[in-house]
Amino acid sequence: MITGKTKVVGIFGWPLGHSLSPLLQNAAFTAAGIDAVYMPFPVRPERLEQAVNAIRALNFAGVNITIPHKVAVMPFLDELDPGAQLVGAVNTIVNIDGHCKGYNTDAEGYIRSLTTQGISISDRTAVVFGAGGASRAVVAGLVAHGCKKIVIGARNEIQAANLAKAFTATTEISGVNWASEPFKKALGDCNLLINSTPLGMSSYTDHAVPIDWAKVNSEAVVSDLVYNPIMTDFLRTAKQRGHIVVSGAGMLLEQGMLAFSLWTGKPAPKAVMEKVLYNALAIQL
Repeated sequence: MITGKTKVVGIFGWPLGHSLSPLLQNAAFTAAGIDAVYMPFPVRPERLEQAVNAIRALNFAGVNITIPHKVAVMPFLDELDPGAQLVGAVNTIVNIDGHCKGYNTDAEGYIRSLTTQGISISDRTAVVFGAGGASRAVVAGLVAHGCKKIVIGARNEIQAANLAKAFTATTEISGVNWASEPFKKALGDCNLLINSTPLGMSSYTDHAVPIDWAKVNSEAVVSDLVYNPIMTDFLRTAKQRGHIVVSGAGMLLEQGMLAFSLWTGKPAPKAVMEKVLYNALAIQL
C-alpha cells in the first residue's frame, strides 16, 4: 500500500514505452520488503531541468535516466560520481535532502554481465561496434577493468576517433570506420566482440550489424547490448558459428541491481529481478 511514507523512485526518458525498469525495480522493492514505488515519468527534453528540480521538491529517493537525457541531465545535478564523469553520462540519480548526485551504472553493469558468466576482461583485445553513449559506457568499463586493446568501429570515423581520444589510459584505443581494412583486421585479432548499436533491436529488424563473420576470430566472445529481442541475429549467427554469446539482458539486470543498491543501501534481490526480467522477455530460465 502506498502511503505518505512510501519512497518514490522513477525513470526519466522520452519516450518510455519500452522500459522494463519499473517491472524490475518494483519486484525488487517488494522482495526486499522496502516501502518504495518505481514510476515511469516521460520527460520532454525541454522540461528536463524542471523534472530534476521536481526530484528535490517532491523528495524522490532518486531516478534512473535514459535516452535522450543521459548527457543533458549532468549540468542540473549537484555532484557527479567519478564513474559518471569518466563515462560522460548519468543513468542514475540519488537524492539526499535535496542534494542530487549522478552515477553511471551502465559501465560496471556491462562488465558484470560478462564476469558473472566467467568471462574475464583483463588483457583482452576488444572490438566495439558503435560510437554513441552506450559505446562510451562499454569502453569506460573495459578500460577500468584492464582491457589491453580496444578498436571502436562506427559508420562515422570522426565520431569513433573522438570517442577513442576521450580516454587517457594505459589501454590502447583507436577509432575507425567499420568498413575500413584496419577494422576488418581487428576482427581477426579480437577475443571480445561487442555490438553497442541499436542495430538488431526489435524496431531495427531491417538493419543488421555490418560484419564479415569469416574475418572474426573463431575464439572471440560475442556480446550484444540489445535485449529485445534477447537473441538478436548478431548473436544467433555468432552462436551458430560456435562463439560464446552474451545478450544485453545481463547488462540491463546488472545495472538495475547497482541502481537499486544506490537508492536503498541494500544488496539487490538478484534471483527475483532475473526471473521477472526473463519472464518479461518470454525466456524460460
